[in-house]
Amino acid sequence: MGSTGGSTRSAPDAAERVVRRKPVGRETDGYAEEAAALRTGLVREIVAGGGLTDPAWRAAFEDVPRHLFVPYYYEAAEAAAAATAATAATAATAAAPPGGRTAGTGAADVPGDGPAGAAGPAGAGEGAAHGTVGYTRLWRDDPHPLRRARWLAGAYADAPLATRVRDGELITSSSQPSLMARMLQALRVRDADRVLEIGAGTGYNAALLAHRLGDAHVTTLDLDPEITEAARNHLAAAGFRPAVVTGDGARGCPLHAPYDRIIATCAVASIPAAWLGQCRPDALILTPLATGLIALRVADARHAEGHFLAVPAYFVPLRGSGPPPRVPTHGLPSRPLLDDSFRFLLNLSAGHMEPVEALALWEHEGRPGRERYGVTVRGERQWAWLDDPEGAYGWPLGPPGRLRPVEGLSPGAP
Repeated sequence: MGSTGGSTRSAPDAAERVVRRKPVGRETDGYAEEAAALRTGLVREIVAGGGLTDPAWRAAFEDVPRHLFVPYYYEAAEAAAAATAATAATAATAAAPPGGRTAGTGAADVPGDGPAGAAGPAGAGEGAAHGTVGYTRLWRDDPHPLRRARWLAGAYADAPLATRVRDGELITSSSQPSLMARMLQALRVRDADRVLEIGAGTGYNAALLAHRLGDAHVTTLDLDPEITEAARNHLAAAGFRPAVVTGDGARGCPLHAPYDRIIATCAVASIPAAWLGQCRPDALILTPLATGLIALRVADARHAEGHFLAVPAYFVPLRGSGPPPRVPTHGLPSRPLLDDSFRFLLNLSAGHMEPVEALALWEHEGRPGRERYGVTVRGERQWAWLDDPEGAYGWPLGPPGRLRPVEGLSPGAP
C-alpha cells in the first residue's frame, strides 16, 4: 500500500527497483515468452509513432505485462469477425501455454474477472466465444487455441480494450497504449513525485506509474469495488502493490495527499474542487475533458490554469458524474461536422454556445486545434477559452446553463 501522505519525498530504494524488475508471480505465466515478443513489437510501434521518448517510460512499457491486466476483454461483433479470419491465417505459428491454460496469476478468481463472472449477460452458444450484446469476449483460459491466440495478440495491439460491458453498454476499458504513453509523458513526473490516478481500470496504468516511481508513490482510485478488487489482483500478479482505493473520484483521496500529479483516465465536465485542494503548489492535473486532454498547473487550492494537448482523447465519463451534455448539431452544414477540431469545440462548449455561433467562431479564428484552447479555475468559477483566458472567447464549464453569445461579443470569464 502507498504512503499516508506528509511532506517526505524519497526516490524508490534499490530493493524496490529490483522487485519491480522481477515481479512475483510471473514465473507461473505460461504466456510470458510470447507476450515479451509482442510487447517488444508494441513498444517499437509506439516509438515509431513518436511516443516513449523518455527512456524511463519506455522501460516501463517494455517491462510491464499488459496481458496480466486484461485476462478477458470484449471485441465489437464486427471486429471479432475480422479478427477471427486474420488470426486463422497465422494460427499455425501461434504459441499456446502448456495444457492450454495459465495457472497462478489468480486474476480469474476475482469476481467479474473470470469466465463465469464477466459483466453483462450470457454470451454465444457452444463453440463460440462468450460475449454480451454487440460484443464478443476473448479470455486467456478459452479452451480454443485460436481464440487464446486472438486474446494475447489483442492484448498487445495498440488499441483500446473494452474490459467491462453491462447490458450492451461500455463501463470501463483499457486505453490505447500509445495514448497512455502520451499522457504519462505529458504528466512530467519527477523521481519521488506522489501521483493520484482517478479511474483504476484494469490497474495497468497504475503499474506503469509504480514501475516509474515506486509503489509507495502511487494511489489509484475507483468508485466500483469490483473494479478496485480486480485491479489490486492484477497488480499483485504483475508484482506491484500501489495503494488501490475504492471511493468517489470527484472527491479524490485525501488519505494519501498531498499529490504532485493527478491523472484521470475518465472524462470530467469540470474540474472537481477536491483535486486542487489535494495538490501541492505547482502540481499538475491531467484529465480528459470534452474530447481532449487538459493539463492544468495548480497555483493553490483554488486556482489552476492550462492548455489542452493537441492529441484527441475519448474517455468514458467519471462514474457518478452523470451523462455528458448533449452536443447539438441543429442548423449546421455537414462538412464542418466531419472536422475533428470543430467537433471538439462543439463538445467543449455544449450547453453554453449555440452550434451556429461555434461554427462562426471556428471559421473566423482559422479552424483552431485543441492546443489553442485552455481552462482556468478561479475559486468557484471555471471557464474554457480560446487563446487567452481574458480574451474575447470564453464560456463556463460544468452543467449547461444559459446560452451566451460568443463571436467577438463576450468577455473572457463567465
